[in-house]
Amino acid sequence: MKLKGKTVLVTGAGGFIGSHLAERLVAEGCRVRAFLRYNSRNFWGWLEQSPLKKDIEVCSGDIRDFDSVIGAMKGVDAVFHLAALIGIPYSYVSPLAYIRTNIEGTYNVLEASRQLGAKRVVCTSTSEVYGTARHVPIKEDHPLQPQSPYSASKISADNTAMSYHLSFGLPLVIARPFNTYGPRQSARAVIPTIITQILSGSKEIRLGAMRPTRDLNFVSDVADGFLRLAECDGAVGKAVNISSMAEISVGDLAGLIKDLTGADCKFVTEEARLRPVGSEVERLMGDNTLISSLTGWKPGHSLREGLSKTVQWFKDEENMKLYKPEIYNV
Repeated sequence: MKLKGKTVLVTGAGGFIGSHLAERLVAEGCRVRAFLRYNSRNFWGWLEQSPLKKDIEVCSGDIRDFDSVIGAMKGVDAVFHLAALIGIPYSYVSPLAYIRTNIEGTYNVLEASRQLGAKRVVCTSTSEVYGTARHVPIKEDHPLQPQSPYSASKISADNTAMSYHLSFGLPLVIARPFNTYGPRQSARAVIPTIITQILSGSKEIRLGAMRPTRDLNFVSDVADGFLRLAECDGAVGKAVNISSMAEISVGDLAGLIKDLTGADCKFVTEEARLRPVGSEVERLMGDNTLISSLTGWKPGHSLREGLSKTVQWFKDEENMKLYKPEIYNV
């Protein structure tokens, strides 16, 4: 399936990955429709800053509302479902919000796709579904471990999606990106947390656990992986990792960002930022053999290259104004 010239819906298109993906799809010649959460200000998230926003049809609604979802999907050939609650710490505060958004929201997209005959559905998973690695690199058949209410909701969403493929023949792919970073990332994530504290002049950078490792992928590379999986008939009915097949500890990552910024600072662990006992994912490193064999995808940026671009974006004063580095974003 080729997406050029097709009408494509991106749910969560105002978010971090979603906005980059929407722009990439416009560049590929797609007719892009963005499904954004309704708000009284008619605010379009990161698409407000996009140079391509005039080329994107915006549709407001709520992913938890079937009526608005199916309305947005009329006339669509393919859908990329990225709308979700993503913050792990907040999932300890409000687990029910994750059930309603991530599970019911995914059901709404799947059922609307089934009723309307969508030709391709890409559901967004997360490496958090694997929990702490039992072996590395993590292949797609690694056991799923719900170590937080967030990961539990995403496991449930993945399984619901796969049931729609097996039960109804819905042509879907589950894209499973490992830790994505880059311009526009949420303040809840560790890389913006480190960069914004450093650039605000803080000499003491507050973090959570620094021992866990993560597999980090630049956002434009992840968007490319989504596009390739959507166009790959061989990926239908599969969950597929998007990963670098490398890992770095949070502590070493912080040190690398310190080096890139030339900062004079130290890193400290703050109790409030630690996950509950048993919930911390200690190690993530994904195997990208499957996506490579199916689509030829491989990371386009080294970690240093991607972080350099990310730091430069945050150095823009207008971008930094959008963040509150002095506050721990749950």
